[in-house]
Amino acid sequence: MRNPHLHRKSQDQTWEVDSIFEGIRKGDRLSLSKGITLIESRAEKHEEKAATLLEKCIPFSGRAKRIGITGSPGVGKSSWIEEWGLWLIERGHAPAVLAIDPSSSISKGSLLGDKTRMTHLSRHPKAFIRPSPANDTLGGVAHSTKESIILCEAAGFDTIIIETVGVGQSETMVRQMVDFFFLLILPGSGDDLQGIKRGIVELADLIAIHKADGDRVALAKRTKKDFRNALHLFAHEEGSWIPSVITASAFEKQGLDTAWEIIEAYYRHKTENGSLDELRNHQNLFWFENRLNAFLLNWLQSKPEIAQMLQEERSLLAEGTQSTTTAINHVKTRLRSLFKDS
Repeated sequence: MRNPHLHRKSQDQTWEVDSIFEGIRKGDRLSLSKGITLIESRAEKHEEKAATLLEKCIPFSGRAKRIGITGSPGVGKSSWIEEWGLWLIERGHAPAVLAIDPSSSISKGSLLGDKTRMTHLSRHPKAFIRPSPANDTLGGVAHSTKESIILCEAAGFDTIIIETVGVGQSETMVRQMVDFFFLLILPGSGDDLQGIKRGIVELADLIAIHKADGDRVALAKRTKKDFRNALHLFAHEEGSWIPSVITASAFEKQGLDTAWEIIEAYYRHKTENGSLDELRNHQNLFWFENRLNAFLLNWLQSKPEIAQMLQEERSLLAEGTQSTTTAINHVKTRLRSLFKDS
């Protein structure tokens, strides 16, 4: 019979922080994967180790370009990232791709399968691809992805690409962890300007009309014109970055160099006016507040008397017998009484 203590010892060794850190600094992909798994873990026993690993990696981070890529399903994000990643490697760069991956709410299984689709890039020794299933906790996964950026930078990757699911909350969450936000649009998306998702467009630093090939070239050019006109309607502060609109095709490898030139111009702009450090500091504060609020809410709801009180208010709301404002006022009053807060 196998000794269970030996198995436990083996598991503990897997999480040895010093060993993982040394492997990350050497660029070892397995160590990097273990490190990311550690910081993604929700187990309390891993919290201190994850924090220690991050503290060790922080001095070796911050030098990479952090780029978010989004677009609706079917726009060709993975095709673009693979061709772009290979193009970057040919020019001496080392790209890491962190994909916030949608998952089945029933099976919790991955739907994207980015490694399967980015076959050439995932096998390249100078690249790293890591999908993170979002399940029903996008905020938590997004925070882990932000911390994964630090580990990837410490491993020597100089271009970190964050791929979003392309729907819902993911864009705004990812925008709070990257320097540059890249939006892919299909040809024809600008035909109905009322249908343009203004909120997402306003987040973008670059818009690419993707799949601009074959019989879609003319349509892509019209879409490019539509989006350029639409961007003129948005207010821009003096001296701020003005988003560009280009046409692109991963299939024809068109626009890869143009996109990179625009990104390099963006970094020069941000570095010269000192706003890059300001942006990253703001993001750090955003995620501190995000995690702090989540912790406080969970901590409060773990108290039986508070959990019961909240359930009572939810029941009254569900019955339609009180307004949301009234429910919040009740919660405030009872919390202040519990904590003797005047």
